[in-house]
Amino acid sequence: MTTMQIPAWAKEFDVITSDVEEVTAENAAFEELLSKSTTGSFIEGEVYKGKIIFITDDFVTVDIGYKQEGLVFAKEFRNYDGTLKVAVNDEIEVYLEKLESHLGNLVLSKDKAEILKAWDKISEACEKGDPVQGTVIAKVKGGLSVDIGVKAFLPGSQIDIRPTKNLDKFIGKTMEFKVIKFNKKRGNIVLSRRAILQEERGKLRDETLGQIQEGMVVKGIVKNITDYGAFIDLGGVDGLLHITDMSWGRVKHPSNLLGVGDEIDVKILKYDSSKERVSLGLKQVQPNPWESAKEKYITGTNVSGEIVSIKDYGIFVELNDGIEGLIHVSEVSWTNPKGPIKGHNVGDTIEAQVLEVDVENKRISLGLKQLLDNPWDALEAKYPVGKEVEGKVKAIVDFGAFIDLGDDVDALIHVSDVSWTKKNVNPNDEFKLGDAIKALVLTVDKDNSKFCLGIKQLAEDPWKKIDQRMPVGNVVEGEVVRVTDFGAFVELETGIEGLIHISELADERVEKPEDVVKVGDKVVALVMSIDKDDKKIALSKK
Repeated sequence: MTTMQIPAWAKEFDVITSDVEEVTAENAAFEELLSKSTTGSFIEGEVYKGKIIFITDDFVTVDIGYKQEGLVFAKEFRNYDGTLKVAVNDEIEVYLEKLESHLGNLVLSKDKAEILKAWDKISEACEKGDPVQGTVIAKVKGGLSVDIGVKAFLPGSQIDIRPTKNLDKFIGKTMEFKVIKFNKKRGNIVLSRRAILQEERGKLRDETLGQIQEGMVVKGIVKNITDYGAFIDLGGVDGLLHITDMSWGRVKHPSNLLGVGDEIDVKILKYDSSKERVSLGLKQVQPNPWESAKEKYITGTNVSGEIVSIKDYGIFVELNDGIEGLIHVSEVSWTNPKGPIKGHNVGDTIEAQVLEVDVENKRISLGLKQLLDNPWDALEAKYPVGKEVEGKVKAIVDFGAFIDLGDDVDALIHVSDVSWTKKNVNPNDEFKLGDAIKALVLTVDKDNSKFCLGIKQLAEDPWKKIDQRMPVGNVVEGEVVRVTDFGAFVELETGIEGLIHISELADERVEKPEDVVKVGDKVVALVMSIDKDDKKIALSKK
């Protein structure tokens, strides 16, 4: 423990009495040492009453009834702010240090008189554990200086229950302390305010624990804030207010909602008497916003809020504390129902329309596209089925190409609508970005958001009248384009192929089709059957 620095007056006192102490026993009492020097009825080392007759900046002149006046250092009468706390004609008690100084006057001390009076009281308080009252007068190394009738030291560790850095706020305050150590000979007195506070907190804790019940609403003071919540002082007992119980809405960090020292009303959610643990709730003392959500958020009305989260499947919007709505990705745009979501950021304020309110499951569905004109309404009128259009290739995908016609909605040419006769069409072989393409409008489906074009529809389907050009029973001629294990494919017209099955290649049994025909051979065959739907023609060479 740090020992208080010996005050200046004590050093002066030691100098004055050092000669006397050298000729006495080491453990002799201080009062007995000074009583050996006497002159008349005035004895050095005793306390006398006197009257102040004169005051200067450095000294206070006091008349104690001796033939000469005595001098006391003026600093012994100053307040902590430097002002004097006595006036001429005031009666005071002083300690007689010397009957005559080198100037011929008495040497007196007001502080030492107070020390002699205070020692018995301080000793008794220390033995019994009784508190003493004092005023903090200055900040010193390691703590504070306190006036309890004499100057005492209050270490920094004994100022409060919790560590405190701002010691200046205690200067000038009068409080109670416990004397935890004193040395009369050295003039050292060590105090503790923490001991007083701990005793008070212990009594308050017992009282609080005796009253706590789950469901109660009590007042508390925010003691400490962490990432996961805040500790609330309920009066000698600390309770945990978890971040999830702070608000009906989202809380990014407890410090955004609370500050140390705040007084708040909280509800006792759970009390474990065996472990003396208390769980608290702040939102539970506030109305649940979902109870009035049905009346406040009506389907078809527009609302606004802050974007708190953006996911692949939609945008979460905080409409009020504890009330969030979801704009599903399909409700963000008329033209891009599957996303991705662009042009929106967390923290933005956004307006949307209420689509559905589900109080039981605490869900509100919102729509953003409902506040915008639906471009599909105009498309139906502008692009009737069968209309020929021209646009530029905007994007090429595995299943086709998107064509920009100058509207909000891009049209799709699917690979199946590129050619009547080509099979396994590769979009990258058929399209180039920026190319101008002519096509026919096939579908404008507002409900399913489909706008489809076709290139092959610009020409007649060659299979439509195939039975007229190649009637069953007619003999046709073509070129072998592929030979497989089960037969040979013969191109009869551009894009029109027929199959000569292995069993129809010759009158005799054929083991391998390539033994009879090869790619590039010109063959003559009989049309056996035509299937327009599956685009199949069966031929026979035998």
